[in-house]
Amino acid sequence: MLAPSAPDGTVQLPDAARESEVRSYSRAWPVQFTHARGARVQDVQGRSYLDFFAGAGTLNYGHNPPALKEALLSYVAGDGITHSLDLFTAARTELLTALQQHVLTPRGLDYRVMFPGPTGTNSVEAALKLARKVTGRSTIVAFTGAFHGMSLGSLAVTGSESKRAGAGIPLAGVHRLPYDGFADGTVNGPALLDAMLRSGNSGLDRPAAVIVETVQGEGGINVASSEWLGELAEVCRRHGMLLIVDDVQMGCGRTGPFFSFETAGVVPDIVCLSKALSGYGLPMSLTLFRSELDVWEPGEHNGTFRGHNLAFVTAAAALRSYWQDSALENWTEHRAGHVGERLRELAGRHRDLGARVRGRGLVWGVEFDDPELARRAGRAAFARGLLVETSGARDEVLKLLPPLTVSDAELDEGLAIVAESVAAAARTPWETRTP
Repeated sequence: MLAPSAPDGTVQLPDAARESEVRSYSRAWPVQFTHARGARVQDVQGRSYLDFFAGAGTLNYGHNPPALKEALLSYVAGDGITHSLDLFTAARTELLTALQQHVLTPRGLDYRVMFPGPTGTNSVEAALKLARKVTGRSTIVAFTGAFHGMSLGSLAVTGSESKRAGAGIPLAGVHRLPYDGFADGTVNGPALLDAMLRSGNSGLDRPAAVIVETVQGEGGINVASSEWLGELAEVCRRHGMLLIVDDVQMGCGRTGPFFSFETAGVVPDIVCLSKALSGYGLPMSLTLFRSELDVWEPGEHNGTFRGHNLAFVTAAAALRSYWQDSALENWTEHRAGHVGERLRELAGRHRDLGARVRGRGLVWGVEFDDPELARRAGRAAFARGLLVETSGARDEVLKLLPPLTVSDAELDEGLAIVAESVAAAARTPWETRTP
């Protein structure tokens, strides 16, 4: 049954009257979606949209990738175990084997694997708790612009004022430092941390850990340099702090290599993974850590939905399909050059708007001095059949997250729509609704 349409073509959904006001994405894209394949989704009216949102980085391999769908359908048809907490299952073993064979062993990483729960914030919470347990210290160093999740521990290390305000209680136990490039790079965060820890009167007790994103997605596509990350890792080593890399959004190939920190040559003590890990949009997360850090007591950190076997099946299939060799990594890095070139040309045409471009792999952002321009460009893109979101403290960045498997033609199509949408947004807000 088709939902009724408004004069502007959007769908008037009964869900809007029943759902909480907390919903957000459905406000930007007020249509009812029904089908998806690869880089395209379709609404109830039959209109197709090119997806440069990809489930906020969850769908790195696109919608319904055939090899993963086949593995999932076969498993379900065979009455495979769906829910298992932390019981041993064939699907769990298959995932751990694929992770070891295709990810950990080729990179020389001796990580223990923890199943903390279904979402990214579960992985972060486990990482923070483990760091505090291992070191016996409580303070965590986090950065400006960071986003690590919406549960209280993860929210404490998040930088966003609006999201932190929703906690309703003080968020303590965190020391905040400037991220790479913050305040036009006038303050070097790792150097400042090192100096404070060397001083006898800075007032900063030695932290348990430092948590960092190599590219801040929600923070506005802020990219840390390899040099900055290397310096941060050295400061952690020098002062006996654990280094936690939150690779929830930037892992699983989003920046090129499987882990986003690989190009910097650093080896974190703890790594948080989720989002694209299942490869199919099924909830799943892992926390990886050095073997000597495995000080957990049995059941000390648990959760009902740690054993989501359907996600294990698709995750193992994704590792076998996309990470047996370096083809996807090389292809992503090749396309990064093309996307960067096209977006820099776009920014050059709109210097008067303060347009600036930054990104790595297939995560890119176009920042504007006026946040309303980014929002208008996003609306214009939707009217033209492209899904893109905004990010940054003021939603001042138009954020591009196409699937890693997007075709060259689709990539160019999306970039052309972005250019048209920015031009329309720059002219007048009224034109943003005209395809």
